[in-house]
Order: sequence, then structure tokens, then C-alpha cells
Amino acid sequence: MSETNQQQRKRRRKENTTGIAKILDSEADEKQVKTKGLNEILTSLVLLEEQEKDDHDELEKANQEEKLRFDEHHNKKTRAMVEYYSKLQDFHKDAEIAEGTRKRKAKANTFAAVNIASMAIGAVKQDDSVSNDKNDAVSDKATAGPQRRLWVKNRSKDWWDQCNSPDFPDDEFKKAFRMGKNTFELICNELSSVVSKENTMLRDAVPVRQRVAVCIWRLATGEPLRLVSKKFGLGISTCHKLVLEVCSAIRNVLMPKYLRWPDEDTLGKIKDEFESMSGIPNVVGSMYTTHIPIIAPKISVSAYFNRRHTERNQKTSYSITVQGVVDPRGVFTDVCIGYPGSMPDDQVLEKSTLFQRANAGFYNGVWIIGGSGYPLMDWVLVPYTQQHLTWTQHAFNEKIGEVERVAKDSFARLKGRWGCLQKRTEVKLQDLPVVLGACCVLHNICELNNEDLDPELKFELFDDEMVPEIGLRSGNAMKARDAIAHNLLHHNHAGTSFVS
Repeated sequence: MSETNQQQRKRRRKENTTGIAKILDSEADEKQVKTKGLNEILTSLVLLEEQEKDDHDELEKANQEEKLRFDEHHNKKTRAMVEYYSKLQDFHKDAEIAEGTRKRKAKANTFAAVNIASMAIGAVKQDDSVSNDKNDAVSDKATAGPQRRLWVKNRSKDWWDQCNSPDFPDDEFKKAFRMGKNTFELICNELSSVVSKENTMLRDAVPVRQRVAVCIWRLATGEPLRLVSKKFGLGISTCHKLVLEVCSAIRNVLMPKYLRWPDEDTLGKIKDEFESMSGIPNVVGSMYTTHIPIIAPKISVSAYFNRRHTERNQKTSYSITVQGVVDPRGVFTDVCIGYPGSMPDDQVLEKSTLFQRANAGFYNGVWIIGGSGYPLMDWVLVPYTQQHLTWTQHAFNEKIGEVERVAKDSFARLKGRWGCLQKRTEVKLQDLPVVLGACCVLHNICELNNEDLDPELKFELFDDEMVPEIGLRSGNAMKARDAIAHNLLHHNHAGTSFVS
């Protein structure tokens, strides 16, 4: 019995031991599972961290590549503009050299012709020395009219002779030349010493009045040279040469006198006139940029392509720009001529001498007012362009618009008065800045002499303004504009038309 009990105890002990072992094994397995799960979680976290790091590295790499592409594109554009400018300068130099060579050849040919004529006269004298009477007759015939008629083609000058007559009506003269006789006489007197030529043995020189008239009529009407030739009884090439010579004389002689930045006393009067007009103090000018159509150039065609005019007119358009600052009378005080038509207004401004003088502190404490195509700077005051304007901002835009219209109306009169600016011209690209500068000077002379523009010549401008990419260039200018807008409304200087 005792042995049986002892065996039973051994069996139970063995079973208990086996149970405990199973429990221990189960706990070990469970611990192993938990450990394995924890390891998997840690591994997942490490993998996620590595994945996030890889994504961050790829993003940094993409950003770096994009920055490199942007810098490369910017450098490419900069090189292209520098190369274009260099080619343009070289082109102008080559044109000047070619023109000088042509003049020298023409002069040499003239001298050769004179020598030949002199030799012929001498031979005639020697052959006819037997008879003094015959000798005198041959000499007179050789040195007078017939020699000139060999070089000059007879053309009718009836139209010009009629215009040049003292009895010709002043209103008809003004209709033809966009200015009265007195103003025309003033220009002729100013240019006489520069454009006058002496008679030669071969031909008579074109008189000063006729030279100036050819140029002004060509600029005023924009008619082709063949019609200019018929009107004035001159050759086509002669008319072309006269136009360029007189335009160059206007630029060299009249521009320093009639198109210049005002002195201090005049600036004070300009500020007062603009302030009485708009209520905005310290305004010294109104600025605007227009486009002049041109024939597609042979070089840098894309630079002169005018996309906005092309889209509006449904016709491929190329142009160059003319930026101008005017006083309250619409007289130009600064112009920048000749940059390609693809450039927006703010880039043209940055390239101008006006901008360089501003950076040198020349316009500290004063404003030049421009449209929405210009950026707001310490010296350039422009309207608000954001949506949902306040009453104060609306009122400011209304008053600043009155000053803007002074420049826009002046450019409209410029193009209306000089018809050559309204259509593509025969003038070569390198000569256009001289011609356009002459038009601006002649515009100033007409404005200063109160030459009213015929209402039939009224011209409507179509120059789209593009808001610049960086419209705000100065925080101080923004605060100053807000203060001006507040003062306009507070002191009842602002209008109320924006309410209706």
C-alpha cells in the first residue's frame, strides 16, 4: 500500500514537473513571439526612417537640380541679351564704317568727275585756240549749265515751290507740315549752320528750307520715299539721305536745348502744377512707354516680337519701345528709345539712363508717376493693382490716373502728329533711334510754340500694360503711397467718380 502511494506521488510529481515545463515552454514561446514582434516593429521604424531620409535626399536633389536649371536658364538669357547688345553695337559700328566709306568714295568720284571735266575743257580750249571767239564760246558752254545738267535730272518742284511761297496759306502749310510757318522758320534758322551745303561745279546744293521740309514732311506723313521724291523734285536716294542728315542735326543741335531735364526753378513750377492737378505733392513727371512698329529685323527677331500686339491685331507684329517722361504740358523731359518690343515696361525702365540716375540719388524726395506696368519704388509712384480696393485706394488711383493721362495723351499727340510712327517704316533699325529722337524733339518744339494738333489727326494708343513680376521694390514707398492716399481722401482732394 505504501509502495502504491509512493508510486502515485512520483507519478503526480512527474506530471507536475511536466506541466511546469510545458508552462515554462509556453511562456518562453510567448516571450519569443513578443520579442520577435518588437524586433519587427523596430525594424519597421528603422526602415521608415531610412525611407523618409531617402525621400528627403531625393527632394533636396530635385530642388538642387531645379535651382541649377533656373540658374542655367537665367545665365543663358543674360548671355543672349549681352550677345545681342554686343551684336547691335557691332552692327551700328559696321554701318557707320560703311557709311563713311560710301561718303569717301562719293567724294573721290566727284573729284574725279571734276578733273575729267577740267581736262575736257582744257582740250577744247587747246583745239579751238585758233579763234578767240570760238574759244570763249566753248569755255562758257563747258563751265556753265550743260555740265550740271549732265548730273542732275530735271524734276518738277511745283508743289514745294508753292508751299515755299510767302503767299501760301498758313493753315495749308500747317496741314502739310504739322506746324505753322513761324515754327518751321525757327527750326530752319536753328539748323542752318549745320545742314547747309555749298554749290559745286556739278550741281546746286539743296537749300536749307527744302532740306528741312523734306525731313519734316516725311516724318509727318510717313509716306514712302518715292512720293517724297515727287513732291520735292529730288531723287529718292537724296531724300533718304536728307531725312537722316536733318534728323541727326536735330538730335545733335536741338535735343540738348529742347529735350532736357528741368532745372530747379522749373522743377518747382512742375511740382506745383502737378499738385494742383492731383493733390499729390513732389511730382516731377508723368511716365509712359509706347511701341513703334517695325519691319521684322534680320537679327534677334524673337527679341523684337510683340506678342500682345500680334494677338490683338491677328497679325505678326514687331516693335521697339519709346519710354518718355513729360511735364504737365506734355513736353518730354526724358526719353529712352530703341529697346526690343518683347521687353515689358519695368525691364525697359531698368535699362534706361533714368533708372541709373535714380540709383545715384538724383530723384531723392520726388516722384515720377507711372502706370501699373511699372514697379513701386522710392521714386516711382504707381496705382494700387490688387483686387478689392478700399475707397481710399480707389480715390488714389483716380487721382494718379489724371497724371498718367498727361503722358499718355502726349504720346498720342506724338504719334498723331508724326505719321511715320503709326506704321512700319522704311528706316533701318540702326537709324530708328535717331529718327524717333528727332520726332520727340520736334514734338516738344510744337508743344512749346502752342501748335495745336488737328482733330482729324487724333490717334488712339493701344499699349497693354503688364503688371511686373515684382511690383513692390520698396517698403518705404508702400508706406508713403498709403500716407498719400489717406491724405488725399482726408483733405477732400480725391474725387468721387469711383463711387458711381
